[in-house]
Amino acid sequence: MYSVKVGDKNFKVEFEKNSTSKGKINGKDFTLDIIETNTDIYHLIMNDESFHIEVLNIDYDSKKVDIKIRNNKYSLELRDELDELLQQMGMGDLNKVKINELKAPMPGMVLNIMVEEGTNVEKGDSLLVLEAMKMENNIKSPTDGVIKKVSCEKGRAVEKNEVMIVFE
Repeated sequence: MYSVKVGDKNFKVEFEKNSTSKGKINGKDFTLDIIETNTDIYHLIMNDESFHIEVLNIDYDSKKVDIKIRNNKYSLELRDELDELLQQMGMGDLNKVKINELKAPMPGMVLNIMVEEGTNVEKGDSLLVLEAMKMENNIKSPTDGVIKKVSCEKGRAVEKNEVMIVFE
């Protein structure tokens, strides 16, 4: 059994034994036929209705998929039986690692700091620019969080593995 969350709606999907084209969604029978027509583009026929599906993004770690159907975008969260069991046991967040510090990936000179204490950041946001070997490296946030402390200064050198930013 699989759980699929689309927005605020949850669906239970069960495939028939040895089949990936027949099963039940929330207890209702379905039959589907799917072919890949191009990279990340699929044609799906489900219960005699045709759909053109474009896969926009897949995050394998969090099991999230963004798709587009009929010019509407949907974000899906997928969970299998093991994910459900871990959630019931209170261990559903094992793949989420709490990151408390951002360390210098290499020795270099801090050219710019784009955040300050108390700033809310999301994973992938630019935090600072570090010059190393005459190249400017845009250092991005490895996590969502709030900046607790900026431990480096603009115009100062840092050593490899030196703590530059602390997250709450």
